[in-house]
Amino acid sequence: MPPKAKINRQRIIDAALQVIRTRGHEQLNARAIAQVLECSTQPVLYYFQTIDAIRQAAYQAADELHTAAIQPKGERGIHPLLELGLNYIRFAHEEKNLFRFLFQSNGFGGRSMAGLLSSPGGEELIGMFAAGMKCSPQQAREAFLGLFVSAHGIASLLANNAMEYEEDAFAAILKRTCGSVKGADQ
Repeated sequence: MPPKAKINRQRIIDAALQVIRTRGHEQLNARAIAQVLECSTQPVLYYFQTIDAIRQAAYQAADELHTAAIQPKGERGIHPLLELGLNYIRFAHEEKNLFRFLFQSNGFGGRSMAGLLSSPGGEELIGMFAAGMKCSPQQAREAFLGLFVSAHGIASLLANNAMEYEEDAFAAILKRTCGSVKGADQ
């Protein structure tokens, strides 16, 4: 019986994420992944024919990590919309290279602002916020888009510069951004 393969799709994706986290998405290539896995490039390219296929799989995995990290958990005693924004900013601060890979590598190319929320997950998110804020879905959508633009601006500054992480200052900015929607300033 031949030995069990030590390299598989998931290990390659995990190695790609490691390369992105430590070196940046610009350095993602088969050789860098093979170095992390301590193998040749052959198994890497066996499971993925191109580096673009690896990049797409890594993007999806990074997006799943990001989604899990930013979800409001209700542990901080603040409004879920504010918690979502602060979690988004914290992710950019703690995972600078993953943030840049997700949001500054043209992953949103060709999308409109409204398109950000047109997915089934986006509509579900808006429904959750509308219920929590006791407002219409349209008001929740507007609050979310305002929050997203503000949080993304702060997150981009943190991910691309050596800025100080000041959660209280960020929370104040996000509260002002969302304060026009009933319940969002709590």
